[in-house]
Amino acid sequence: MPTRILVVEDEPAIADNISYALTTDGYEPVWRTTGEAALRDAASGDIALIILDVGLPDINGFELYKKLAQVTLAPVIFLTARASEVDRIVGLELGADDYISKPFSPRELTARVRTVLRRLAKSQAQSVAASPGPLGAFPFSVDDERKSITYCRAVLELSRYEYRLLKIFITRPGRVFTREELLSQAWDEPEASYDRTVDAHVKMIRAKLRVVNPDVEAIVTHRGTGYSLKADW
Repeated sequence: MPTRILVVEDEPAIADNISYALTTDGYEPVWRTTGEAALRDAASGDIALIILDVGLPDINGFELYKKLAQVTLAPVIFLTARASEVDRIVGLELGADDYISKPFSPRELTARVRTVLRRLAKSQAQSVAASPGPLGAFPFSVDDERKSITYCRAVLELSRYEYRLLKIFITRPGRVFTREELLSQAWDEPEASYDRTVDAHVKMIRAKLRVVNPDVEAIVTHRGTGYSLKADW
């Protein structure tokens, strides 16, 4: 099946040009004009990448990006009509994978799409190729300067909040953290998030850990309480 690309853009002429270029390159564009519709599609799990316009009718694109990060791991390329340095910096500091200003060449955009997807595939391949460390050795290593975590000698591809959550677990193996504690310690605006947000992120972290070492369940669920990192290695 063609790789599905979510295009979040409220201007039909621009969306048509993007969709045509993506289709020509072998991708399957999914066009949505509002943040609400985009969130539904992103949560479906079969979107490989998101092209996100900053100026949407129902929500600011930067705010939508924060919501998308709670439901999908798909990389994001921002579009904007404002070519200011402030917009570029804000977009990239939020964690966007690339940024392009209008007007732009659809071919340039599809080239950037290919580059981001290749980079993601290479990172995932490196994680799969890594072999587990010796039994009995603590398998995690945190590089706080680079905001990266290594598991069984494989560097994990983590979103900002996944990194923060996993780091919390690593600092206290065996310690049970409630969802409220995890929200308050990992999220910038915990009051704007929900318990299920933690559950969704833990699920994604578990999936990435299983890719590296499928024989170990590193994060333990404590029903009615929260989560902990496996204490014995």
